[in-house]
Amino acid sequence: MGKDKLRKFAENLTFDNLVQPDFDDIFRRDHPLKGRWADDFFGRRDPAGAERPIVLELGCGRGEYTVGLGAAHPDRNHIGIDIKGARMWRGAKTATEMGMANVGFLRTRIEFIESFFGAGEVSEIWITFPDPQLKKGREKKRLTSPVFLANYARFLAPGGVIHLKTDSRELHDYTLRVIAAAGLPLFVASADIYGGKAGGGLAETDSLLTIKTAYERRFLDEGKPITYLRFGLGG
Repeated sequence: MGKDKLRKFAENLTFDNLVQPDFDDIFRRDHPLKGRWADDFFGRRDPAGAERPIVLELGCGRGEYTVGLGAAHPDRNHIGIDIKGARMWRGAKTATEMGMANVGFLRTRIEFIESFFGAGEVSEIWITFPDPQLKKGREKKRLTSPVFLANYARFLAPGGVIHLKTDSRELHDYTLRVIAAAGLPLFVASADIYGGKAGGGLAETDSLLTIKTAYERRFLDEGKPITYLRFGLGG
């Protein structure tokens, strides 16, 4: 392991906005923050005393989208989730330096996400440029597979939405098929949010879609269209 990774792992331990549970804390058991993120982690409610909406970014990488969403919506609490601690260091450090009390990070595998969030605790989920898992037999590993959607349904609030932003047309089309097969509500579907060379795409009217990760910048430089879906899980 390189010295830079070791340095980042060590600094991660100093960040109050980064939760890194041990495996034994979550395997077949609930984490102490489950159902209590608003009070025990963020410690902030709205002026009326109600819990602020929680927004997750799954597979957050360096946390660019989580930080961007937090800056755009300071009235909401945002949590980036990933297993790569060296990558998450960047987002946790940026949020710390900017004093963003509404941004946090959770280092864990998405497969264990039910251990962290209670029924109705999450209002929105963003899935940004995940591994599309295109190899044969890997469909169940896709973050929009029926298996994962069933997990999200256990903690997504009624009326909550899921956003998928990806350069993978295969994952985009696969998710459309999953949505149709399950009869889920589809609110927005775009095969190119920037509208190609002609412009005029969805991103012109939805500023949240203009937040860019390092991956997205690379894909745009390669001329790949960026796709987007917004859908619900019913209920």
